[in-house]
Amino acid sequence: MFSHVTLGTNDFARAKPFWQAVTGVLELPVLFEYPGGIAYGTPTGPKIFIGPAFDGQPATVGNGTHVAFLAKARTQVDAFHAAALANGGTDEGPPGPRPHYHPNYYGAYVRDPDGNKLQAVCHSKNG
Repeated sequence: MFSHVTLGTNDFARAKPFWQAVTGVLELPVLFEYPGGIAYGTPTGPKIFIGPAFDGQPATVGNGTHVAFLAKARTQVDAFHAAALANGGTDEGPPGPRPHYHPNYYGAYVRDPDGNKLQAVCHSKNG
């Protein structure tokens, strides 16, 4: 459905270890780095860019906005949450079932060091 998502950071040196950790457990490869930022994903597939705001103004967080990453297994959701918290993220909802979305929905919510709300979700009962 989407080509890419861009999230701003005001401190790339602080943000990079967080993003390296969470994208690592989700098996998202580094696509390329650019001045003050990094992209994960594949050239022709979905991607996420983390870096300064393109207009040169401070990056801000969207209220009511979050980015959800697909996880292959529930264990990957658990690892995403743990990696986020170990690398400067904050908890916004621990790993667990969310049956109000559908019977196999398993997710976790965090905020990155810049305050962007993120989620990992597995839609399978396996893992």
